[in-house]
Amino acid sequence: MSKIPVIEEDNLSLVWARMFLCLATRSDEELAPLVVSVTGFKDGEAIEDETVRNALDACLEATNRQCVNTVANTIFPQSLWLMTKGDRKAFYATYLENLPSYVDMALSKNRLGLYFARLIAFYTNPKTGERSSYIPPDSEVADGNQLEFIIENCRPKTRRTMFQASIFDPLRDHTRANQLGFPCLQHVSFVPDFAAKTLKLNAFYASQQGLDRAYGNFLGLCRLGAFVAHETGLTFERMTCFAGVEKMDKRPNQNVPEWVALKAAAKNLVDAAKSQTAT
Repeated sequence: MSKIPVIEEDNLSLVWARMFLCLATRSDEELAPLVVSVTGFKDGEAIEDETVRNALDACLEATNRQCVNTVANTIFPQSLWLMTKGDRKAFYATYLENLPSYVDMALSKNRLGLYFARLIAFYTNPKTGERSSYIPPDSEVADGNQLEFIIENCRPKTRRTMFQASIFDPLRDHTRANQLGFPCLQHVSFVPDFAAKTLKLNAFYASQQGLDRAYGNFLGLCRLGAFVAHETGLTFERMTCFAGVEKMDKRPNQNVPEWVALKAAAKNLVDAAKSQTAT
């Protein structure tokens, strides 16, 4: 029985580079499953390598794909959080007020919703901003804000199974369509350690595109974890992502210069990390 690939590093770019090079050299173009874990943070931000991040963004732009930050914003809109200056009620309200506009920015990709919208307004129609007519009468989160429920209840002696949020909704997402595009992220959970005053985040993807989405997803999840940690008075220390299928079936032509440069940047980072470990 083959071992499940597990990649753990204190640098987000290095985690992604190791995963990327593994996928890029496989003829079947996928790993099933894959577990990655990011453990390096500074002032609440994941530690990254600028060369790899810039090379990836250049490749994504050259091949008409969304940049890293755009993907990350679907999970956690960092710029909006900074703009609302730490007022999370204003943060939620501003996001929901503009949700239909966010959907329209990339309607073909966002028509079924956005991840952050499902986290703070599970019952809201992303196209219209209107709430669903069906809301369970005894729900503790009648407004659909799962994050707020977790933040308000994140304290010692609370059952830890409470600290989880769903993205996948069988009523909307069980369909026989060949390709949906959303939601690939199914579920997130938070693990507080009140003795150590730390927080971990776990995420599960049914499938994930290693080139198009993975880096931005990892970054968005790290920012989401840092947000919840900040609001609960904890320190974010780990993001772990489980992908049922990690794939790269839309790789660019091998002669695209930005693709060549990306592979070189990823290899240089991985080789440098190996050299440091050896010494």
